[in-house]
Amino acid sequence: MASPSPEVSESNSPSSPADSSTSAPLSIVPGLWRRMACWLYEGMLLFAVVFVAGWLFSTLGQMRDAMDSRRHLLQAFLFVVFGVYFVWFWARGQTLAMKTWNIRIVDLHGRPISQRRALVRYLLSWVWFLPPLAAIAPFKLSGGESTVLIFGWVAVWVLLARFHPERQFWHDAWAGTRLITSKPMSRR
Repeated sequence: MASPSPEVSESNSPSSPADSSTSAPLSIVPGLWRRMACWLYEGMLLFAVVFVAGWLFSTLGQMRDAMDSRRHLLQAFLFVVFGVYFVWFWARGQTLAMKTWNIRIVDLHGRPISQRRALVRYLLSWVWFLPPLAAIAPFKLSGGESTVLIFGWVAVWVLLARFHPERQFWHDAWAGTRLITSKPMSRR
């Protein structure tokens, strides 16, 4: 049976301020549409990151075409670049897209996350794409079929968040992180 909602548990028992931060009310969890808008905006911003990193890699490596035998090294390089990007910003609370959509990442107690936890979240966030990419690889699907499979999986993953008690995405639950509504954090 499901546990009582955070509002019920906080109102039934006296608790110290430290205890009340362990389970925030559902009202501060950003809505699904806002989280997905942030996700799409993040993708647009990452286009610039991919462009610069890909240009740098291909220029320094003197790659002549997209079918160069080193393209797998380029993919590994981009995986690392994405990791650095996300771990850096998540450990500081927000990416640019998250600032725009007033979303912040915290641990389960409402504190900023460490770089280690940000790295774990980054690795677990690949659940958004690895299952359909693994399914596409052996079958040599067309671009349209691949697109349907990827977006279908993303839709399933989004809908699975409805089964989380606080409507968080499951990679956040597994990483011990939460997305909350927050104004952009000021520089210190």
